[in-house]
Amino acid sequence: MMSIASSWCPAPDTVGLEHDEVHVWRVSLDVGVSQIESLYRLLAAEELTRARRYYFHKDRTRFIVARGLLRVMLGRYLKADPKGLRFCYTLHGKPELAEENGNEGISFNLSHSDGLALYAFTRNRRIGVDLECISRHHGDERIPERFFSPREVSALRQLPADMQLEAFFNCWTRKEAYIKARGDGLSMPLDEFDVSLAPGEPAQLLNTSGDPEEASRWALRSLVPAPGYVGALAVEGHDWRLQCWEWPDGPESRLQTP
Repeated sequence: MMSIASSWCPAPDTVGLEHDEVHVWRVSLDVGVSQIESLYRLLAAEELTRARRYYFHKDRTRFIVARGLLRVMLGRYLKADPKGLRFCYTLHGKPELAEENGNEGISFNLSHSDGLALYAFTRNRRIGVDLECISRHHGDERIPERFFSPREVSALRQLPADMQLEAFFNCWTRKEAYIKARGDGLSMPLDEFDVSLAPGEPAQLLNTSGDPEEASRWALRSLVPAPGYVGALAVEGHDWRLQCWEWPDGPESRLQTP
């Protein structure tokens, strides 16, 4: 299993998810009007209400596309009508398939940034994915000291200056992916666990406070979705293989569940 996934294969004609597989899909959220309308019609009332809360049109349409495509993908894995799928949410807001769907143990997570999205799927294990567009204007330069662990801050500040921006986003995405996989949301402080961050270094959960065995239960992988982006994947367990797919662009008919 490679520590960095940068090769995105064309989508297969049919998709199946074995119990030892993890699938990550790379998707553009900037699609044509007809596709937006088709995906809009798949959403439940709660999702439409959330979409209307976005002030900017671009953000609203990207949310519609992101949630609509999540339904399409899950529909393909389950061989079910995407519109009929029902979601429930954990205590900290992580979406899951409701049991009434006959979810077959499928776990999923998604993340999007600046028009690009990553979707991750597996079976019978927790999973989290995070994606960030690299920006030199990521706010307060003291963010690491405020949110990262002392070990991570030390590792970051010892790197050459021209490596620190990438290292910052490596650290941020890996921490977010792990928190999302656990489903803890903002209830888990970012400075209570350590991840690797140096460019070129394998992604790894190094240590967690309060449970010395916790880090060994998880695998982290770096993802390279596109130039200027950093991604990370957190998966429970180590007995799995990763496949990275490119969601197909094409006519509206391709949005239908086979």
